Amino acid sequence: MSTDSFDFEKLYSAEGFHENGALLLSELASYLQQAKESTTPALSYVEPDEMLRYWQSWSVESGYLSESEKIRKFCIDLLTNTNHLQNPKYVGHQVSAPLPIASLMMLIGGTSNNGSAVYEMGMAPTAMERIVTDLLCSKFGWDDHSRGFLTSGGTLANLTALLAARKFKASEDVWNQGMQKPLAILVSSQAHYCVDRAARIMGLGTDGIISIEVDENFCTKEGAIEAAYQSALAKGREVIAIVGSAPSTSTGNYDDLEALGKFANNKGLWFHIDAAHGGPAIFSKKYKHLLKGSERADSIIIDGHKMMLMPALSTAVLFKNKNHAYENFNQRAAYLLEDSVEEDWYNGAKKTFECTKTMMILPWFLLLNLYGESLFETYIDRQYDLARAFAEAINHSEDFETAARVDSNIVCFRYRFNEEIDKQNQQLRNYLLKNSDYYLVQTRLNGSHYLRVSLMNPLTELDHLHQLLNEIRQVVKTQRHLSN
Repeated sequence: MSTDSFDFEKLYSAEGFHENGALLLSELASYLQQAKESTTPALSYVEPDEMLRYWQSWSVESGYLSESEKIRKFCIDLLTNTNHLQNPKYVGHQVSAPLPIASLMMLIGGTSNNGSAVYEMGMAPTAMERIVTDLLCSKFGWDDHSRGFLTSGGTLANLTALLAARKFKASEDVWNQGMQKPLAILVSSQAHYCVDRAARIMGLGTDGIISIEVDENFCTKEGAIEAAYQSALAKGREVIAIVGSAPSTSTGNYDDLEALGKFANNKGLWFHIDAAHGGPAIFSKKYKHLLKGSERADSIIIDGHKMMLMPALSTAVLFKNKNHAYENFNQRAAYLLEDSVEEDWYNGAKKTFECTKTMMILPWFLLLNLYGESLFETYIDRQYDLARAFAEAINHSEDFETAARVDSNIVCFRYRFNEEIDKQNQQLRNYLLKNSDYYLVQTRLNGSHYLRVSLMNPLTELDHLHQLLNEIRQVVKTQRHLSN
């Protein structure tokens, strides 16, 4: 079909937008209501090849429909075949069930489509980003010499922070001259895989990622930090940074940030904290002690789409020294940016990998102004308290056990099978994936297999978790040998 057959006036009409928007909002409202009432499974699992075939044939199957009918079918089919994070029985990955008003902010961002590489392309969001990141910096005890910005996810955020570590701690100018000397970072063996990935992207290689031994709760051992440091030196590596997890991904346990920070300060290393998941605990009077020592950090990251009730992707990268944010990437793009003697905080492309980026600041700014910091404190307290109550119920049972102390809203546990405990728990999870209304995940710790829940949904109650345990008991009772 030739392009001149399209009526772009009609395609861009406000009337059409209103009509289609009303249709989509109606379907989304029904989806939210059903999910809240747990009338559908958190995930109706379909094998990958079957799902691929379904969407390959979608255009043919829907070809006879009108435009509005096709839009409705697309919405229904999509939501039917996705994970329902708003369902209280969703206890899977570390992704939030976003507040509906926060999701609507992304509609505004997508419609206006302003980036923020340069101020003129994103005046309002640029100002909002400065306000929100200044607040976050202050919560960690930093002064007004600190700065931050938002970027698309924790992986990119960690890479950005570690590039700053390389720039300001390496003895050579790697950015301009390339790597002349092998470098290394020290990081917990339980750190998120994206830290390892970032180090490899930076050219550090396998030998440049030095693991710090962890204790029985999967946190870095204070006594093992020096050993890891000496191991790096023995390999001929120049250590530039140490990374703390707040918390670790698998178990949700916080590293001893105070110990890591003191070591970094004594050795002249960059101290970075991956607080993508647990950074918002800084808003909680009850749980902010878990982040003690974070004031020593040179950089910290926090995800809005994990424990701050926002849609993905949205991550704050914070620097104690604002110069580290601005001088990380030194490139000339005369058509975009001009040299400036004063701090031009409003030109985002000077600070980030991204040139154009979504208006991800909108949910941050609106939620803070609608509900204040207490929203995040209440949410953190509720979810962390719930995880502790669930772990207590597990540890008081005769047929389940937890893997470690519970610091956050993540609990790793397993059923105490009499034999082949790892194999049986793995098969148990596979059975639940395909047959349960609950959605939970799994992990391996010290070679052993555990079930794992992340309590992200603020509508999940302790009763839901007791029901999960009872469902598992029933499955074990009726299935002598669980199969994949």
